[in-house]
Amino acid sequence: MTPMKPAIRPLPRAMLIDMDDTILSAYGRPEIAWNTIANEFAEELAPLPPQQVATTVLAFAKNFWANADASWRLRLAEARHLTVKGGFAALAAAGYRALPDDLAIRLADRFTTYREEEMFVFPGAHEAIDKLKALGIKLALVTNGAADTQRAKVERFELAHRFHHIQIEGEHGFGKPEERAYLHAMDTLGVTAKDTWMIGDNLEWEVVTPQRLGIYSIWIDVHGDGLPEGSLVKPDRIIRSLGELLPG
Repeated sequence: MTPMKPAIRPLPRAMLIDMDDTILSAYGRPEIAWNTIANEFAEELAPLPPQQVATTVLAFAKNFWANADASWRLRLAEARHLTVKGGFAALAAAGYRALPDDLAIRLADRFTTYREEEMFVFPGAHEAIDKLKALGIKLALVTNGAADTQRAKVERFELAHRFHHIQIEGEHGFGKPEERAYLHAMDTLGVTAKDTWMIGDNLEWEVVTPQRLGIYSIWIDVHGDGLPEGSLVKPDRIIRSLGELLPG
């Protein structure tokens, strides 16, 4: 699907920008990550094929996160322990070999370290943010997740000095899609919704709620997958990289 061609729109006074899978390649393509990890543990998973284990764990994880309380975002490692154990339980219930909990925990923890190892800044993201800041746009990084995990990324990927305001769910006690997450960020920057754009990869967090507040909402579709089939969400604009926000 080709990204929408937006009408020419003047740059705003402020932008609220998501971090994971917007600035950083962090959690996208989980099926690749789970298959990689399952292959690493192939000997211990035998005779179960690694791909079957990966597929079952991923299906359980997707269902878990679709229904999970927001507090689980602050306990990511624990949530992964639960989802791998859940995937193993589903395999056992289907008549396959019962895999031990200690293996589930080791596999989940390896997934966490693998994600950290593979994380990187999308090409051109730093440069785009720096140019937007140089144009006088007020910038806030608004990210969900635990304080220590997210702050470590901010430091590791040299984001702190690039933003006027860093807002991490675990540090502030609230996160997207709570309305106060956006209102607090705008208040800190001294702007209103009509002066603000929100940019990120999550349709609910970066489009649905911001639009309700009157914020111009831009969905970043890094892999060019297009909107999910049947999606009723209509972003104001779709981009594939932050560089597309720059004028000219």
